[in-house]
Amino acid sequence: MRTHGTSESWINTRHPTRDIKPAPSEDCHRCGCRIFGLAVSLVEGGSCCESCYLDTHKDSKAASVHAYEGFAEALTTALDLREHETGLHSKRVACHTLVLARYFITEPAHLRRVYWGALQHDVGKIGVPDAVLLKHGPLDENEWALMRAHPEAGRRILVPIPAFDEAAQITLCHEERYDGGGYPAGLRGSDIPLGARLFAVIDTLDAMTNDRPYRKALDFETAKAEIQRKSGNAVLTIGSRETGGV
Repeated sequence: MRTHGTSESWINTRHPTRDIKPAPSEDCHRCGCRIFGLAVSLVEGGSCCESCYLDTHKDSKAASVHAYEGFAEALTTALDLREHETGLHSKRVACHTLVLARYFITEPAHLRRVYWGALQHDVGKIGVPDAVLLKHGPLDENEWALMRAHPEAGRRILVPIPAFDEAAQITLCHEERYDGGGYPAGLRGSDIPLGARLFAVIDTLDAMTNDRPYRKALDFETAKAEIQRKSGNAVLTIGSRETGGV
């Protein structure tokens, strides 16, 4: 995957799931913690956990950047745990969104804002009751109303923090769809912020390439082909029609 040349490499463009395998019975070579979930084989030998692997693809040096990023990652880790997500769903889709974002964005500060928005896309679900958020069956009309309020709730959480201004807009719009069939505002096409459109492709890819209770994960090439096949639909326009392929 090609990238624009910049003086600061915010994220490496190597395929994000290459060399990832089920966790062995060993500690992470980077942080020393026991590995659960997925592990990544290291060139120098041994394995590292998924979190350390994702961290190696970021290059943010300013203390203020680390502070904001640490806050955002702690908040989303708590939400992932509440939703019983396996692995590091929020951090994973945020880092992978940057791989796609580099086709469109060259400014490192802008890429960081896209990362923060993708990372915190579901932060508004903090306000959704457990009975709705963790329900295994279909939601009724009232429950859907509660669930559909989470983008606006996420915006309200983030908007008081100036550094998260663009992240707040991505969070607000991440459930919008290119054909206008999403929520909360029914935005369509380029009215949806670019970061939210980029995130939608990666979120779809992540859903396809991870196990679900009702199906096994697809391999990357199969998922890529399916995204290309659906080029131009409500979700996937930005990833296939405009870039010529993910």
